[in-house]
Parts: sequence; structure tokens; C-alpha cells
Amino acid sequence: MTTNAPAIVSLLICAVALSIPGQATAELKRLDDQALGDVSGQGGIYLSGDVSINELGGPIENSYFGGCDDTTRKCGARFAYRLKENGGWMVLDDIRGNFAFEGLTLRVRTIDSGFGGDGELFKREVLELGLPNTVRFNDVRFKIAASSTARPTDPGFRQTDIFSVGMQGEVVMEGNLLVFPAGNP
Repeated sequence: MTTNAPAIVSLLICAVALSIPGQATAELKRLDDQALGDVSGQGGIYLSGDVSINELGGPIENSYFGGCDDTTRKCGARFAYRLKENGGWMVLDDIRGNFAFEGLTLRVRTIDSGFGGDGELFKREVLELGLPNTVRFNDVRFKIAASSTARPTDPGFRQTDIFSVGMQGEVVMEGNLLVFPAGNP
């Protein structure tokens, strides 16, 4: 039988060190308004999530939508947007799957410098989305399409699927996304 004496000695020293009361102790105490006013920190929200979209299909079943096991119909969620007032619709269709992230941050940031001198002129607050380091995709699928109407149930509906997207695995996201306000709230 062999022993590793240095490892045993190290473990004993750690055990003894943890059992001796430390000299540095902290006491919690109430802060009055003046003392609290002198404390500064960072505001914001830290979000983690695991989101599933239409893994088993949606609640609508008609000539367009159906169960995910029916290959002749669509089963996922739909997001339609129009770029011009009287133009056609761009569509994310048949959206389904699961994605998870940890560390998405939301905070308000003041822009008063940078941006090639424009920040100094802007001098307003923006919403800053701190992108999570890693987003995990599990069988995420959707189609990008052009459509004559926002909904498949609208009269005159015609849709052309441009291409399909499938995502599996992890994506590294770094940086921040700034959302600049428009108009007067």
C-alpha cells in the first residue's frame, strides 16, 4: 500500500485552518437613508432561460396548421412583419424547438460619448442587452417566407417559402445590443 504523505498533510492543514475561527467577521447593520444614499451600485437584470416553442404543435388545426406528425401541414408558431405600409409580408413560419441561455443582461445605459461624435449629441438613455456567452439550440427549426397576408386564414393567402433553417448545438454570442428609442414617449 502506498500513501501520498504531502497530500495527506495538505488535507490536514486545510481541515485545521477551517476549524479555527477567523479574525475577519462581518456584522450586518441597518443603514439609514443618508448612509444608503452614499452607496452606489449597478442596476440591471440578469436572465437565464430555457424556452420551448411548439414542440408538439399549436392549438389550431385547419387546412394550413396541423400536428407536428402531419408532414403535409405546418405545426410551429408564426411571426409576420411588413416593411412597407402596402407591401407584402415577410414571415418566420413553422417556428419550433428549444433554446436555452444563461447570462442575458438588461440595463439602461446613457450614451453621451463615442459613436464618431454622435454620442455627445445624443445624450439620452438606451436599453442595453448584454448577450449571453452561450446559447444552446435543440432541434430549432423555422422557415423564412414571403406571404401575401399576415395570416394563412386571411382571404387570398399565398406564401412562398424561401428557405428553411435548422439549428442544433451551441452558439457563442459576445457583446451588447443597444436599442435606441424613437419618438417621444
